[in-house]
Amino acid sequence: MHFSKKYAELLLTLPPELRESAVQYRQLKKLIHQIVAELDALGLSPVVLHRLARPPHDKGKHRDLDPLPRVIYELTAVADHLEPRLRLRLHPDPSSSDQPGPSTSPAPAPAQSSSDLTISLPLPPDVLRTALISSSVPHPHPPADSPLVPTEHLDPTTLPAELIIPLASDTAFFRTLTDALNSLAAYLVTKRADFETTLRALSHDITSVARPSSSTSSFHPYSPFSSDPANISVSSRPLAISSRSDLDTWRQIFQLYMEADIFQGHQERFRGERDVEDAEARLNAFTSELNHRLSKGTIKLRVKQSRIALKTFLDLNTFILDMRKFQHVTAEATRKILKKHAKRTALPLAPDLTSPFVVTPGSQDSALVLSRPSVRSSETLSLSLILVQALTETLLPIVPHIDDYSCVICTGLAFKPIRLRCSHLFCVRCLVKLQKRGEKHCPICRAPTVLSADRSNVDWALLNFMKDWFPLEAKKKLQQNEREAAQEEMQELGWDVRGCVVM
Repeated sequence: MHFSKKYAELLLTLPPELRESAVQYRQLKKLIHQIVAELDALGLSPVVLHRLARPPHDKGKHRDLDPLPRVIYELTAVADHLEPRLRLRLHPDPSSSDQPGPSTSPAPAPAQSSSDLTISLPLPPDVLRTALISSSVPHPHPPADSPLVPTEHLDPTTLPAELIIPLASDTAFFRTLTDALNSLAAYLVTKRADFETTLRALSHDITSVARPSSSTSSFHPYSPFSSDPANISVSSRPLAISSRSDLDTWRQIFQLYMEADIFQGHQERFRGERDVEDAEARLNAFTSELNHRLSKGTIKLRVKQSRIALKTFLDLNTFILDMRKFQHVTAEATRKILKKHAKRTALPLAPDLTSPFVVTPGSQDSALVLSRPSVRSSETLSLSLILVQALTETLLPIVPHIDDYSCVICTGLAFKPIRLRCSHLFCVRCLVKLQKRGEKHCPICRAPTVLSADRSNVDWALLNFMKDWFPLEAKKKLQQNEREAAQEEMQELGWDVRGCVVM
């Protein structure tokens, strides 16, 4: 399948506003045909350009003494656009003095091997006038009513060493391409601002529906001055019922989202930005699993605003995926059209162009370099990756993650947290077990701080934080600690703790 058809089909999978901002691939292909026709009219067909624009070989007995190519293709910044032009190294041809305009040919090098590169070019008079003006050639004073150099006054012996020929069709090609990329850049700046505005509103909505226990009047913090660590308790009433909070629900959603690793890998076997196909498959798997748990009732959205916020959250992820697709297809279209331009015209491959999809960290505008991944700077990031980072850094910290407050020994919530003198944290049950075994060294840093720990080592601020943000987990951990303490006490008394037996 031709790329132009594949490109059109890929654009149909994107939202209409992205399709309208896409690079016009077919229009650029038509301009390439016009460039070829213009070069043919100058006598510079692709076959001729391929021979003249290539530097001579420097190997062999008859190596060239002049290492420069006869034709140089350059892009010059003129006002607000690029102007492609050819710089020809010339010598006058005395045998053609009877022609309306002097015919020119690239100057041959002194060596015998380059004599076959001398080619006469049938330059039209108007092109020759423009080229001579661009080359700043000294000439007789023209008539007052004509801004151009009259060709009948030109002396072939006064031609410059170089002749500059602007390429009108090539200028139209690059102007069309750069205008499309600049228009796309302005559009993406607006979409990025809209994304960040929606993200801030979503952050506020999730914060209002994922409220901690302290949002209720029944929450009472503990204090080292008025509380006994042995009598710590957690309310058995579900937070969602008492305060209409979906805190635990959003914790499960974010946990599932982090495990999906949709756009960026964080695992040992893969780190970095995922390709479009992998990201799309992971987003579909995440959405499917989330809908499955919602239908089964494993995840419950009790607050109406949570359902609206969840839809917005999924829409933002879909937008990022669409942006990844658009970024890929635009970069591929730009690379393909520049490659086709070089192949059909025999002109050298154009340099990298400005792209809105690669930006510097902290930049609010469209940015820097497109096309070849090998030349991308390590200081730049793709726009889609910046949006992913903004989403994760803004939303995920709203709901504290239990792994950040777990005991390194039992891997459960470190409720009734004990902070040793070495600053390392453990749950009270694990610390008691270490003391009963006579372990005096911290399991992390091996400092002799275990046996000296007592009630004064309770981290009251962290205890209240866990009770506030992890009420279900704290209640479960507290009940588990009480069961283990009771079993150990009965074992010390010699009682069988295998359970009750009905006779």
